[in-house]
Amino acid sequence: MTAVNLKTLLTKANKQNYAVAGLVVLGWEDALAFTQAADETKIPIILQAGPSCRENTHVTILGKMFRHLANQTTTPICCHLDHGYTLDECKEGINSGFTSVMFDGSKLSLKKNIRISSSIVKIAKNHNISVEGEIGFVGYNNGKKSQGTSIDEAKIFAKNSGIDAMAISVGNTHLQTKKISSIDVKKIKMIEKVTKIPLVLHGSSGIPDHLRRKISRETNVAKFNIGTELRVVFGNKVRQILKNDHKIYDRLKIIKPTINVMKKKTIKIIKNIGPVK
Repeated sequence: MTAVNLKTLLTKANKQNYAVAGLVVLGWEDALAFTQAADETKIPIILQAGPSCRENTHVTILGKMFRHLANQTTTPICCHLDHGYTLDECKEGINSGFTSVMFDGSKLSLKKNIRISSSIVKIAKNHNISVEGEIGFVGYNNGKKSQGTSIDEAKIFAKNSGIDAMAISVGNTHLQTKKISSIDVKKIKMIEKVTKIPLVLHGSSGIPDHLRRKISRETNVAKFNIGTELRVVFGNKVRQILKNDHKIYDRLKIIKPTINVMKKKTIKIIKNIGPVK
């Protein structure tokens, strides 16, 4: 199936009270596992290329890879450039085949965030590409602390930027290896009162499964970004393989077995927040 943009997936998710997983890709094997999970379950997903992924593999290659995988399945898949920090980064994503880009202006002033976000929106809409923006800063485990989203700023940002989805900071934290995040659901619902656009929670690996499900069913959060949770599965499998065979050196024999365990974990994640059946 031809890759779809983010707005297409998230608008439907909001209407039917479910959410879509934004799955953080680091290489071919996990991207393939995520796609296989989507194909087997018929649940749509978002393949995401963040800054770490783009440092390792050029964005033009990633765009082609994501499109290739999306076109092998009958399930809708969004090809998303995550955390673009500049106009040029987002333009490169648009020109490289991505169907959605995220501009992260969370560290900028509200005025500058709106100005750059709206500039990207104007370019993206000419190509039927969606744009995700962020208001409020989502911090990092053992790193910079979060700055919660201001409801007033969320209203202004959503109205004036033209974005299709809005990432917010309500207790979520990047790089959480334990499910300990305390999400302010009341604040999410307050933000819903000032804007109807789909909302996004980055750093969702730290959110307990039952809470992700509750939020997906009861709020306008239509996208959960999930990376660390899946990296742990990948890393544990590689450690097991190397422990069991000290003489193994073939890269493919080490990495290929991760595909199946990553797929199984992905299926559990997307079924939990996905369409009610």
